[in-house]
Amino acid sequence: MSDTPVDSSKRTWLIASTCAGAVGAGFVATPFVSSFQPSERAKAAGAAVEVDISALNPGEKLTVEWRGKPVWIMKRSPEQLESLKKTESQLADPTSARTAYPTPEYAKNQHRSIKPEVMVAVGICTHLGCSPADKFAAGPQPSLPDDWNGGFLCACHGSTFDLAGRVFKNKPAPDNLEVPPHMYLSDTKLLIGEDKKA
Repeated sequence: MSDTPVDSSKRTWLIASTCAGAVGAGFVATPFVSSFQPSERAKAAGAAVEVDISALNPGEKLTVEWRGKPVWIMKRSPEQLESLKKTESQLADPTSARTAYPTPEYAKNQHRSIKPEVMVAVGICTHLGCSPADKFAAGPQPSLPDDWNGGFLCACHGSTFDLAGRVFKNKPAPDNLEVPPHMYLSDTKLLIGEDKKA
C-alpha cells in the first residue's frame, strides 16, 4: 500500500464528476420511474362520471361511458314501473340474489335502483357481451313474447331483460344486467362509479 497523498485537484475532480454522474442518473431515472404510473387516460378510464339527468323525461334513456362500458340511465314512467310487477314470475333472478358480480344493496329491490323511477345499468348482455336494444313498447313484436311489457332484447342470442335489467328465465344470459356503483349528488345529478362520499 502506498503512502503517497492523493493530489487535491484530482480529488476535487473525482468528487465533482461523481456528483455530476449521480445527478445525471437521477434525471435519466425520473422519466423511467414515472412511466410506471398510470397515464392520465388510464386514470380517467376508471374515474367516476358525473351525469346531469335534469333533461331526462319519463320513458327516455341516455347512455354515458364509464370504464369503457356503456351505462344506461333511464327515467321510467309510472306505467313502466307498474310493468315490473307483472314480470316477476317470468324472471330468472327477480331479487338479484346471484353473485356473479356484486349488486349494490340499494339495487336489490324490484326496481333495482335507489330511486324507483331512475334505472342505472351497464348496457352489456351478461351472455357474450353484446349490447341489448331498447324494446320499450309493450305488446307483441318480432322476437318477443305476445305478453311483452317492455324492456331490452339482445338480438345476438335472444336474451330478454325487463325494464329493471332483470333477465327472463330460459335465456342464454345467465344474469341480470350489472348495476354499477352510483349515488346522487343532487336530485338531478348522478355520480356513476362511486356510491359513498370520501
